[in-house]
Amino acid sequence: MSAEEIKGNVESIEIKAEKTLEDARRRANETISKAREEASRILASEVSLDEVKKECEQTLNEARKKADREVEESKKKASEIRVSAGKKTGKVTERIVNIITGADLK
Repeated sequence: MSAEEIKGNVESIEIKAEKTLEDARRRANETISKAREEASRILASEVSLDEVKKECEQTLNEARKKADREVEESKKKASEIRVSAGKKTGKVTERIVNIITGADLK
């Protein structure tokens, strides 16, 4: 495997990790947006103002927690992808060194 192929593989893995994070951010924003819509709907209904505020805060807190969990999960996945890439790169480098030094022939 050439250095260019290794570089391409690492770049591909990094792109995949970034897409995973972007997707998590998008889902988090959607969750928060839905929570805001729900809060607005609740505010528009005829209910006690204290109840509305409490339910609104609860909805937003739940949405934030869910969004935070999704972002953390995506960060973890991205980290795992990067670690995997590092291991693969190390193995390929070791293989190239062995080939160059003739260690495979022993």
